[in-house]
Amino acid sequence: MSEPSETPLMHGLPAAALPSSEPLILASGSPRRAELLTAAGYDFTVMVAGEDAECGMCSRETAPEMVARYAYRKAADVVSRIDAGFVLAADTVASCVGQILGKPRNQEHAEEILRLLSGRQHDVYTGVCLWSAQQNRCLVDVVRTELEMLPLSEEMLEEYLHSMKWEGKAGAFGYQDGHDWLRVRSGSESNVVGLPMERLAELLENFDSTAETIKTGSIS
Repeated sequence: MSEPSETPLMHGLPAAALPSSEPLILASGSPRRAELLTAAGYDFTVMVAGEDAECGMCSRETAPEMVARYAYRKAADVVSRIDAGFVLAADTVASCVGQILGKPRNQEHAEEILRLLSGRQHDVYTGVCLWSAQQNRCLVDVVRTELEMLPLSEEMLEEYLHSMKWEGKAGAFGYQDGHDWLRVRSGSESNVVGLPMERLAELLENFDSTAETIKTGSIS
């Protein structure tokens, strides 16, 4: 398990007890989500969901709808492979002027995304799914954070693109990297990194009263 980051973002993160005795399983290979969980003191293992859990956008699907669906599918994929475990899955995208911005495919795509975001306000959405395999109950929630990216000069853009720090990050940026051209206007900072830790603690605390039973054959 990776060591917690020393950035201020990783300090003082909230945590809550799991609602069952099942071991916590993170259905994600994201090192940033693992770092957040580790920094908050959670004990967990990683089981990455299959690539087909992210199967493209549905017609007229909004960013919140998409991340909720992906988080559910990622959790369902892992649950289908275990007998017991408390599965946590998440999916994060950025959204700007009506466009959903996931992870860049390559450097050219990263540049296209960053030019769109430069000087604009935008939103980051994370869908979170918690699923008790033993109880066959789950809940899904979506958290929004509003950000502002200051105008990027050609020099700043070129330097960042060559740093390759955009790789694997929704919106082609990592808030945890400490860029002075990114500002959170409202909402959770950890949500921008990929897991809203404040909301996660609330969901864990209220899981027993809010989770729904999954009907046989409903996992798709």
